[in-house]
Amino acid sequence: MGNAGFTTRQVHGARVRSAEPRATPIYLTAGFRFEGFDDAAALFGGADGFAYTRVGNPTVDQVERTLADLEGGTQALLVASGQAATTIALLSLVSAGGHILASTHIYEGTRGLLRDNLDRFGIEVDFVDDVDDPRAWEAGIRPHTRALFAESISNAAGRVLDVAAVAAVGRRHGIALVVDSTFATPYLLRPIEHGADVVVHSASKFLAGHGSVLGGVIVDSGRFDPAAAAGRYPHLATRGRDGRPSAVERAGGDARIAYARDELAPRFGPTPSPLNAFLIGQGLETLSLRVERQSATALRIARWLAAQPGVERVDHPGLPEHPSHQLARRYLPDGAGSVFTVTLAGEDGAAAARRFIEALALITHMTHLGDVRSLALHPASTSHAHLTEVERAAVGVHPGTVRLSIGIEDVDDLIADLAGALSAADTGRVDAGHAAAGRTPTEPVPA
Repeated sequence: MGNAGFTTRQVHGARVRSAEPRATPIYLTAGFRFEGFDDAAALFGGADGFAYTRVGNPTVDQVERTLADLEGGTQALLVASGQAATTIALLSLVSAGGHILASTHIYEGTRGLLRDNLDRFGIEVDFVDDVDDPRAWEAGIRPHTRALFAESISNAAGRVLDVAAVAAVGRRHGIALVVDSTFATPYLLRPIEHGADVVVHSASKFLAGHGSVLGGVIVDSGRFDPAAAAGRYPHLATRGRDGRPSAVERAGGDARIAYARDELAPRFGPTPSPLNAFLIGQGLETLSLRVERQSATALRIARWLAAQPGVERVDHPGLPEHPSHQLARRYLPDGAGSVFTVTLAGEDGAAAARRFIEALALITHMTHLGDVRSLALHPASTSHAHLTEVERAAVGVHPGTVRLSIGIEDVDDLIADLAGALSAADTGRVDAGHAAAGRTPTEPVPA
C-alpha cells in the first residue's frame, strides 16, 4: 500500500501481525472483513464466524464461553445490561397472550418490567408471595403460563430460593424456570445444577466486580425438550418466512438461547461493547477470590450489627434467625453472599437511616452492588420508592432499612465506619427521647 495516497493509507493502515496473546484481545470493531464473496453469504446464512459485532464478536464470544462453563450451562449470551438479559430471556419464552409467574421478592426494576412494560405486549404476570412453598407456585400456574421467574438470593432481604423445588414444579408442567442469580454468582450457587432452565445475571455487579461497566448474561441449561415446542413454545419450532430452519431444527436442546441469540438480541439491539466484555472477563478471573472474601466479611459484619442496640433487625441468610437460613445452609455452603439489609431501631426509621448513611465515611452511598468497594443504599426512598408501604414491608423494606453490599476492604475498617454511622443514627433517637421527657440532650438521664 506504499504507493497509495495519504488518506487511503491513514484509513487502511498496516495489518496486524499474527500473534497469540495470553489475555483476551479486545476486538473493538463494528464489523469484520470477509475473506470472499461466498464467505459473506455463508456467514449471513448461519455459518460459524463473525460478520458484525451486533451479531457476534470474538471478545464477547470468549467471555460467553467462560460464563457458560462457570455456570454449568451449554451456552451463554452476553448483552448490554442485566435488565436486557432478563428481558431477552423472558421474551425468548413468552409471547402475547402468555403468562409469567414470578416471585414477589425480586429487583424492583424487574418488577416494573413485568408489570408495566411486558403488560403492554399482552403478557400477563402474577406474583408468588410465599416463595418457599412449592404449592404456592403450583397454584399460580395457568394454562398459558410460559415462564417461572425468581432470584436465587432476593433483593433486598436475602430470601433464598428453593431452586430444586420450584424447578420440579416447572418440569411437571413443561414450563421453564428462569433464575436471576446476580447476588449468588456461579461461585456460590449454580441453579442449573439444581434444575433451573435459564440463569441470568447483571454482569455489572459481582461478575465484573469493579463497578466500571454494565453488562448482562443469559446462560441456558441446554435441556430444552424439542417435543415441547409445538405446545408451549411454538415460536421455537416455527420456520422463518424465508424457510430458514427453526430454532429447534438448528439447535435442538439449545433452541431457547439460539432463538435469543439469532432472533431477539440482534433485533432489539442490546449489544455489549467488546471493551465492556473484556472488562467483565477480567473480573471473572478473580471472581472466587472476591466473593469468598466478601461473603465471609459480610457474615461477620451482619453478626456484629445484629448485636448492636441501635439495630432492630438484620436480614442476612447466614444468620440463624433469617427465614431462609436452612435453605442457605443447603444451597450456599461456600457463603451466603455479601448483600444484606439492616433495619435501624426507632420510631422514625427514615430519619435514622438518613443520619446513618450521611455519617458513613468509608462505605459509599450509591445504587450499585457487588463492587470491590462497600456500598450502602436506602431502598425505601430509591430502588423501592414506587411500591406502597405494604408492598415494601412484604419484601423486607422498611423506613429504617439500609441495604449494604460488602466489598473487600479490611473488616475492622468497615465495622468502625458502621459503628460511627450507628452512633450518628442513635443520636437522633436519644435526642427525641430527651425532648419527650422535657430534657435537653445534655441533661443527665435519671437512673
